[in-house]
Amino acid sequence: MKSRESLVRLKEFQVKEKRRQLGQLQMMMAEFERMSKELENQIAIEEKKSGITDPGHFAYPTFAKAARQRADNLLVSIRELKVQQDAAELALEEVEAEFARAAALEERDNAVRLRA
Repeated sequence: MKSRESLVRLKEFQVKEKRRQLGQLQMMMAEFERMSKELENQIAIEEKKSGITDPGHFAYPTFAKAARQRADNLLVSIRELKVQQDAAELALEEVEAEFARAAALEERDNAVRLRA
């Protein structure tokens, strides 16, 4: 009986850990999106100052080129994090199902103990 209690606690810990990981991924994605938007605003300001909006132009501002590259890198990172988020959501669903099964078994054992 004691091992079922341990199993339930373990599964509960795993659920909490997966939720924490999922939350971290979501926070990182939100932060990267915020940073990307900020860079886009800075690029627009720089282009407006210089009057050149074509990144292929020889006089295109160096800062705008670098900021555009950073923004593109952030978008790639966001896409990669989205894949990780999808995997984490699936893992969370699996662990939640395992936790529900373990909790149901423990509940059943407790009911049997009370009857005896």
